[in-house]
Amino acid sequence: MGKTKVSIQRVPGYDEGLIHRALLKNLEFLGGLDRIIRPKSRVFVKINHLSPPSPAEAMIVTHPDFTKELLRLLLDIGCDIMVGDDIQHKKGDGFEISGYRKMCTELGVRLVNLKEIGFRETVCRGEIITKAYISPAVLDSDFLINLPKLKTHSFMAFTGAIKNMFGIIPHGLRCSYHRKYDNSELFAQMLVDIFSCAPPQLNIMDAICAMEGEGPSAGSPKKVGLILASSDAVALDAVATKLIGLDPMQVRTTAFASQRELGTARLEEMELLGEKIQDIEVKDFKQSAIAVGLIRKNIPAFLHGFIQWQLVLSPRVLQKKCAACEECVDICPTGAAHMQDAKARIDKSRCIHCMCCHEVCRYYAIKLGQKPLGRILRQMTAVYKRIMSYFS
Repeated sequence: MGKTKVSIQRVPGYDEGLIHRALLKNLEFLGGLDRIIRPKSRVFVKINHLSPPSPAEAMIVTHPDFTKELLRLLLDIGCDIMVGDDIQHKKGDGFEISGYRKMCTELGVRLVNLKEIGFRETVCRGEIITKAYISPAVLDSDFLINLPKLKTHSFMAFTGAIKNMFGIIPHGLRCSYHRKYDNSELFAQMLVDIFSCAPPQLNIMDAICAMEGEGPSAGSPKKVGLILASSDAVALDAVATKLIGLDPMQVRTTAFASQRELGTARLEEMELLGEKIQDIEVKDFKQSAIAVGLIRKNIPAFLHGFIQWQLVLSPRVLQKKCAACEECVDICPTGAAHMQDAKARIDKSRCIHCMCCHEVCRYYAIKLGQKPLGRILRQMTAVYKRIMSYFS
């Protein structure tokens, strides 16, 4: 059996022609689109489209110009395509804000908010989940294509191909799982359980402009200039995390999925095509504060637990920025986020640090705070990484 293939192509920006050529090259390295996806088949394209919706230039969602070029290639081989994600939006069409509605209308491709077509109970032979409610758009398709965005994550350190599949279950269930699995290790196992229910046949990551810092929505855009592709979502995530300075096996979703043999996370078991990692590593990529806690090698368990607690981020509402939209109240799984005097507030005694409120606030009104020692540890880690980069 040959090595797992991961293709990497440089793309400096969201120019349609450059994206089109890079996608063709990526797919050529993987054997060709018509060898991966059967022509004239039913294909569901899972994008990363967070709630509440945001414009494409915020770099929170898979960029519609990126998705458009893949859809054109699928149309060329006669596929019956559906694009979608499960999103929350109180008024109007959330896909309008991101540009997805206009793009899909122009191409004549069906775009769905998954909640509109319901979810179907499915047996899940996971580590902690025995059944899941999966979108029929996924279950009834012949092929599943996964289009994640390269981003950091304030709770899981990294969000990529594996975590993007969390969106194939209902919003309410996702909130429930945040409450039930408030430990990051359990949450990662749950994410891998969901992923195992519907492993995509093709994964293509939008890393042209990524998000660094406190992602997946409140970080900062970071130009990376790459498109990554693989039939193996685990391998794709492993390469992506390596590129931004994380040890792939310290990212829990990647490690757990690899342990369950849902894919490979070891670079020595991969055939990297296109660009070489050493030529494209992003040395100054800003990690989420929680990523410092991943550095646990040779640290006693009791000390690692103490460090993790110091690094825990706590959300706080900036009253002057709060628009009283109540998005944080709606998504909070424990009721810690609530309205008081026409402003959102967070009850620390009920907060489980899932960062859902931070993720949905489009007004940047929720700030993540950290204990003083945690801030020092994070600064020390940043200095250490800069020093080590001089010797690598």
